[in-house]
Amino acid sequence: MKITLVVIGKTDASYLAEAIDTYRNRLSHYLPFDMEVIPDVKNTKHLTEAQQKEREGELILKALQPGDHVVLLDEKGREFTSLQFAAYVEKKMHTVPKRLVFVIGGPYGFSPAVYDVASEKMALSKMTFSHQMVRLIFIEQLYRAMTILNGEPYHHE
Repeated sequence: MKITLVVIGKTDASYLAEAIDTYRNRLSHYLPFDMEVIPDVKNTKHLTEAQQKEREGELILKALQPGDHVVLLDEKGREFTSLQFAAYVEKKMHTVPKRLVFVIGGPYGFSPAVYDVASEKMALSKMTFSHQMVRLIFIEQLYRAMTILNGEPYHHE
């Protein structure tokens, strides 16, 4: 199984990009992981929130493949502790045949079409984070999950 993180727009802050790359490299020791960056939608000043979500949704749908198990990172999704997330990832490693795809939407969330193809929704916190921070938080938690599953000392109870 491969895990893919689909995101809208590049990471602008160099310190965040560096931290994301650090965890991406660490993850490569455990499983195939990829982050697909979808370009930002252009001319958003002239679009309503719904139109922007629709355009972003079209781009997200193009990034998906048949057989993907799609998990939206959404504030109304299921929350996990780090240990629960590790157990979740382990279960998916045995049940998802191709790609486990996590998606971070744009600033207004997801279009109805993206919700329709999603298998699940997951929340990282009840707090709101910038989309750039969510990338780092998610990748760090995925790395933490892998160290938990491998009995390594990164995570402390």
